[in-house]
Amino acid sequence: MDELKVGLAQMAPVWLDRDATLKKVIGFINDAGEKGVDLIAFGEAIVPGYPFWIEPTGGARFNAQDQKEMHSHYMDQSVQIEAEHLDSVCEAVKKNKVATYLGIIERAKNRGGHSLYCTMVYINKNGEICSTHRKLMPTYEERLTWSPGDGHGLRVHELGAFTVGGLNCWENWMPLPRAALYGMGEDLHVAIWPGGIHNTEDITRHMAKEGRSYVISVSGLMRPSDFPENTPHIEAILKGIEGKDYLATGGSCLSAPNGEWVIEPQVGEEGLYIAEINHARVREERQNFDPVGHYSRPDVTKLTVNRTRQSTVDIIDD
Repeated sequence: MDELKVGLAQMAPVWLDRDATLKKVIGFINDAGEKGVDLIAFGEAIVPGYPFWIEPTGGARFNAQDQKEMHSHYMDQSVQIEAEHLDSVCEAVKKNKVATYLGIIERAKNRGGHSLYCTMVYINKNGEICSTHRKLMPTYEERLTWSPGDGHGLRVHELGAFTVGGLNCWENWMPLPRAALYGMGEDLHVAIWPGGIHNTEDITRHMAKEGRSYVISVSGLMRPSDFPENTPHIEAILKGIEGKDYLATGGSCLSAPNGEWVIEPQVGEEGLYIAEINHARVREERQNFDPVGHYSRPDVTKLTVNRTRQSTVDIIDD
């Protein structure tokens, strides 16, 4: 009962093509199911892809027509859960009995349907969407296309002997969201990234030691060859990345609760990386440190979490 098989799906999207990328995601889920995986995780914003056009095309130019056109295309290919865009993924998850964390760009209907959020979706083994966590604070150039999220998705889920939770990219550097998940009993943390060992190599082991939990970091890949030929403004994007072999190198990895590598960072290759983890190791490491249990002082410091789904409109009908 203590053992869980986890899979790290390091893949490149079919960039800015929602349907084609979802088919690729389903392929990984089917593969994981055949190999007896209990939990599979995908990188940040993998559906339909990270906004790699912003930096190489000078995205901060105000009211620039090319940036507006790219944003419009991004919005068109984003995911709206209410429009049943993830139904095929949920069916694959249910068929294979593989719980899934999936990074998406969400076109949030409850915020009017015209703004985008970097969202982390958890789908349980029954194919049910249990949480949608919108990234609290987009990072740097991401703020030119993503909106700040809210605390509604700061939730954990029971999975075998484990309690699993997760955060998007640099949210993992934010001490208070980490503490919120620890306080809910998290002992298996999933951190999703757009890609890069520079993101995953240090913090994965740090979070494992801090939380005395297993930590999975899953990243995407992106190479110049991954830009489809029909991408809007493709010439300008490719010119802006000349000389780069990668825009995202992967770096997916898995750390044990004592900071030892279970899967070392994987760089430059697509693949499904699988390992078995054992909850007994969590319990062993909690003997000398538990950040929200015996090694905490709630009478001195305490965290308040607002999980209300934010909206500009509250409709009150008769």
